[in-house]
Amino acid sequence: MPRKITQQLNKKEIERLLNQQTVVILNAVDEKVGALDKRFNLVDQRFNFVDREIITLEKRLEKMEIRINQKIDKLTTTLDKFLKRITDLEDEFTLMKADLKRVKVILREKLGVTLD
Repeated sequence: MPRKITQQLNKKEIERLLNQQTVVILNAVDEKVGALDKRFNLVDQRFNFVDREIITLEKRLEKMEIRINQKIDKLTTTLDKFLKRITDLEDEFTLMKADLKRVKVILREKLGVTLD
């Protein structure tokens, strides 16, 4: 066979072999991509699960925050009432001390009795 014909046959044979090799490589790449897709789907499912858990925890935290704020409000109200009572008692005590001093002055002036 002449060399030109042999070269053309070799080119055709090389093209055929390259096409076959390309198909094999593309099939292998498709398999790998398919496997990666499956893994990514699993990762997506895990992230979705984590997202749902985070949402659940956020809801629980909101409820706990509401309860804590209600308790703090109640405690604040109780403390305010207690402090008002203490302040009222201190004011009353101050008034009673002033009244007692006046009584002592009157007793000393009118009866000559000293209570010190």
